[in-house]
Amino acid sequence: MKRLLTGFKPTGELTIGNYIGVIKQILEYQKEYETYVFVADLHSLTVDNNVEDLKRNIRDFAALFIATGVSNNNSVLYVQSDCPYITAVSWLLECSTYYGEMSRMIQFKEKSKNNDNFTVGLFTYPALMASDILVVDSEIVPVGIDQKQHVELTRDVAIRFNNKYGNTFVIPEAKTNDVGIKIMDLQDPTKKMSKTEESKKGVISLLDSLEDARKKIMGATTDSESIIKYDEKNKPGISNLLNIYSGLTDIPIKDIENKYKGSNYGEFKKALADIVVSFLDDLQTKYKYIIENNEVDYILDTGSKKVNEMAKQKYETMRNKMGIIR
Repeated sequence: MKRLLTGFKPTGELTIGNYIGVIKQILEYQKEYETYVFVADLHSLTVDNNVEDLKRNIRDFAALFIATGVSNNNSVLYVQSDCPYITAVSWLLECSTYYGEMSRMIQFKEKSKNNDNFTVGLFTYPALMASDILVVDSEIVPVGIDQKQHVELTRDVAIRFNNKYGNTFVIPEAKTNDVGIKIMDLQDPTKKMSKTEESKKGVISLLDSLEDARKKIMGATTDSESIIKYDEKNKPGISNLLNIYSGLTDIPIKDIENKYKGSNYGEFKKALADIVVSFLDDLQTKYKYIIENNEVDYILDTGSKKVNEMAKQKYETMRNKMGIIR
């Protein structure tokens, strides 16, 4: 079984869009790969964060992953900062990475454009990402198009290190994320639902109250017609609601259209609201149990201990090969 690594930055609040578009993919990956999932709290430091929000989000994200079923016998769940040897390896990798390679990273160019106040961490971000990947010998790294370049850099640095010091790293491959369902903002269905969106009116968080979630579905933007049909271009609002329905029930959109043929938008929204509320109620019950019984801490402690030991072994191997040892 090949090994796969993926991570989430604990910024904002996880949404039903994150669940349908990303977390459900991880649940599928678990069936095929030995899956490593981490809360990327160190990566989140490249932007300004509220300290208390960040501390809360780290545990919330992990507990929600567990509640959705991410942590099972084929998965390792951990927090990045609980594994200090990852950052130690990152420095050694930086010393094998050229300035030109770092400066060509598209994400760095975009985020630093017209901004003189970015931190060095934004510039060296790809080296830490390379360490995340290489310390666990990940063979597969699912990424979006915007992150693929970072995996390519990881490959280049790993190959360079192997050629200079001997075989040390598994060379990873980028797996461009399968095109899953993209959930849009409920108030503006032309833009993606975001966990960092300031206005929460169009965003359903996995920890929203059931009443708020129902209100958001019932108040979702649609069009002036009353035909329940999937048409992203001309009917983005109702198409988005159909995606949510399908994403939470696994019922094909065509079957949903047929089921509600002749129904009006109000009737469809009420049915969808019931589905969303039922999903959130079940998820939040599991989440509450995981938090209150410290299950999240046990799972994170176990995963972090395992990964930090792997990172330590990789660090010691690199030290010996690079000659930085007494």
